[in-house]
Parts: sequence; C-alpha cells; structure tokens
Amino acid sequence: MKKGPSQLLGNSAWNATAFAVAVLLNLAILPFVIFRLGLAAFGVAGLVTACVAPALMFSNALGLSTAREFAQRLGPTDRDEARRFFATALGLAIVLGSPIAALLGLTGAPLARLGFHLGGPAADDLGLAFGLAGAGWLCQCVLAVFLSLFTARQDYRRIASISITGTVVTTMSMLLLIPYAPRASTFLGCQALGFATNLLMAIGWSRRAISDWLAPPALDRSALHALFKLGGWQVAAQGGALFAGQADRYLLGALLQPQFVGFYSVAQRLEEAVYIGVLKIGEILFPFFSTLQKEGDDRKVDLLLRSSWILNVLAASALGGLIPVAGALLHRWTGAEVAAEAQLVLVVLSMSGIFGSSANVFAFYLLSQGRSSSNAVISLVTGIFTLATSAIALPYLGWQAAGWSSCVGMVAQMVTTVLLLRRSFRLSTMWSRMVHFVLIPLGTGVAVGLALRSQLSPVSFDHAPSWWYVVSLYGVSATAIFVAAVAMSQLGPYRAVCWRDLRVIITCFLPFKAA
Repeated sequence: MKKGPSQLLGNSAWNATAFAVAVLLNLAILPFVIFRLGLAAFGVAGLVTACVAPALMFSNALGLSTAREFAQRLGPTDRDEARRFFATALGLAIVLGSPIAALLGLTGAPLARLGFHLGGPAADDLGLAFGLAGAGWLCQCVLAVFLSLFTARQDYRRIASISITGTVVTTMSMLLLIPYAPRASTFLGCQALGFATNLLMAIGWSRRAISDWLAPPALDRSALHALFKLGGWQVAAQGGALFAGQADRYLLGALLQPQFVGFYSVAQRLEEAVYIGVLKIGEILFPFFSTLQKEGDDRKVDLLLRSSWILNVLAASALGGLIPVAGALLHRWTGAEVAAEAQLVLVVLSMSGIFGSSANVFAFYLLSQGRSSSNAVISLVTGIFTLATSAIALPYLGWQAAGWSSCVGMVAQMVTTVLLLRRSFRLSTMWSRMVHFVLIPLGTGVAVGLALRSQLSPVSFDHAPSWWYVVSLYGVSATAIFVAAVAMSQLGPYRAVCWRDLRVIITCFLPFKAA
C-alpha cells in the first residue's frame, strides 16, 4: 500500500489532531485533579502507574510486531495468513495478558507499600488502585492487537477518532467522579474506563470495516514464531525505554515522600505531552518504512534522514519553547508552590526530550526492517545510563536532581544511535548528513531555548501570569527556535533538500502554494 507525501502528511495531521485533543483535555483536567486529590494522592497514582508500566513491555511489543506483520500482508491473497497472525496475537493478548493483570492487582499493593514506604490516607485504597490500573492495562493490551489492523493500513483517521473518544470519556468521568471519591483509585479507574471505551470502539469498527480479516483467538505455530522473533527483541527495547522513563519516579518513591513524586509527575507530564505529540506525528513512518524492504540503501538513507530533519526541527521548536516559559507555565497551570519546585526539572526534561528526539525516526526504521535487536541495544544503553545517574545523583542532590538522569540517558541514546547507523549504512557522506539533518536542529533548539530563558530569568510574578502571556511567550519562543533551525539548515550542503521538503509541507497544509 503506497502512500504519497500528501497522504503521509494527512496521516500525521490525524495523529497530531488526536494527540492535541488529548493533551488539551489532560492539561485542562490536571489542576482540578491535583486540587481535589492533593499532591500526595496524585503522587501515589503516579507510583501505581510506574509500577504497571513494566507490563507495557509486552503489550507495546505485541502491537508493534503484529502491525509489522500485517503491513506485509495487505493483499487479498494474504488474507488467510493475516487472519492467522491476528488470531495468534489476540490469543497472546488474552492468554498472557490476563494473568499479568491479575498479578498486578494481587501483588502490586503489598510490594508498593514495601518498596515505596507508602502509608497514610493517600495510600488507603492502594489495592483497588492496582486492580483498576491492571484492568486498564489489559484493555490496552487487547486494544493494541485491534489497532494494529488500522496501523498496517495507515488508517489514522479511525485511530484518531478512537483515541479522542477515549480521552473525552476519561476527562468527563474525572469531572464527575473525583469530587465524590477523591482517591488515587478513582483517578486510575477513570483512565481504565477510557481504555475500555477505546477497546469497544476498536472492536466495533473492526467488525464493521474489516471483518474478513478478523479471527477468534488461537495459537498458530508459524505466526507465533514470527511474532516472538521480532517481539522478543522488542520487549528488551521496551524494557530499556521503561527504565529510562521511570527510573527517576521509582527512586523518588523509594527515597522521598509521595508529594515529591507529584511534583516530578507534573513536570514530566508537560514534557511528555509535547514529546509524545511529536512522536505521534512521526508514528506514521513505521508502516511507511515497512514498504521499503526492496529499496536500495541510497533511497532508504535519503528518506530516513529527510524525515528525521523534519521531525527534529518540529521537536526542537515544540520542546525548546517550553524552556523559556517553564516557570510562567507552571505558575499559571498549577500554582506558585509547584512552579517554584518543578520549573528547573521541566527545563531539564525539555532538554532531555530534544536529545531523545534524535532516535525516534531511526527507531521506526529499524523496527520496520525487523532489526529490533538494534532498538533493544539503544534502549538498554539509555536505561543503564539513566538508572545509574539517578542512583548517584538523587541521594546527594535531592529530588530536583531528577531529570538530569534522563538527560544523560538521552545523550547516551543519541551517541549509540549515531554509531549504529554509521555501521548500517557505509556511505561516504553519512557523517555529514547526520550532522546536518540530526545534530544541528536539535543543538539549535537547546541553545536558543536556553538563551531565551537567560533573558527572561529575572522576570518574577507576584500573581499568576495570564494564559495570554504564557501562550504568547511559548509561541514566540517556539517560532524563534523554528526560524533559527531552518536558517541553520540553509548553511550546509543539503540546504536545497531541506528547503524543498519544507515547501512541500507548506503546500500541503496552507491554502496557498509556497513560492
């Protein structure tokens, strides 16, 4: 199934729209949640989410492996084989997912109390919280199999519609239920309700639109072998990403009180909202790269690095724009106390996100080519550096050292990715292309973001700044970084390629043609 540039950009637009709705609703509801729950209960919910996160290694790997196999079997003659893969993936999700969810519900609470020293009113409903979080994860696990059918067909309109509906259900249930039961379990239960809604929609849409490709759960030996061949390494890759993303939260929970996990979760949620938004826009490249198996290295490298430049400029602009506005945004959003405690962490996490964006496109490419072992190496190196830095820094520097470990891990990820790509493509111009398309836009984002922050750092607020001020400052900062990144791209040997791709995007999304 070939996709032209306009179709790929249209898929990105659907992904971006769904994620924008999710971000806006989540950011809008979070101050209400913190006010009703309190930072301690919100921190407990964050720790429960972190404890459930290891299960995502299985569900994410299963979804990605299944999507890749479907993407190579879209023709009518491949339908029977695709049905066997669907039946096997669905069987794995149910047979292995159910005991994992039960294990989380039964053993999560006592282990969390032991490891994180949880007690007091904020942790009274820990058993129910883990039960609901485990049920929500099981819905995600089965959902991943159904969504892989739409991902393989690059049907991001339906995927976006499912995501938006689930987010709306989660947000509305929080508004209705949390005031009556202000506990961590209520927050997690509302999230589980949103995941259940997503699953029901995906099942209904699949039965209506592509019922011929569905099959009841079963275990086919050849399909099982193919899924495990790719998924085994992908589980290792997901494990490294898990440690990289959750290491600070685990150590904060073990060493400090839950409210500090709450402070960290607020900053991390803002940074993740922007980072994952960029990642979602680039997610459409996974099935696209899966169709390039027979292309030559020159063609693959060209598409890979050009895609990387576009997403790197976007990531540098979106994440770099948070650096100057961190204090004002947190003050307006959650109050002076959280802003004072968390703004430096948000700055460091934003820098970490910029560095981490270097590997996103390459991860999609490696996965689409069946090279999950390379993704596993990248993720494990990232996780090791992140965890080691957290273990060293947090006991001595306090909770605000959290985030630096993520930054160190992402730098290690960037170096590892560059080395693996140089080994994969032995082209004479590979290094110069990597510098131009990857390192320069990301470095520009960090440098300009920090420069703007240094000019604005003397500004203090006796009262919360207005949303107009915060949004305008972010928009100006992100625009300045974007302009600087594009300007830097015009100084190198590949300026014509960058300018042409930028014009294609402008032509697709604006009502006039780029001159």
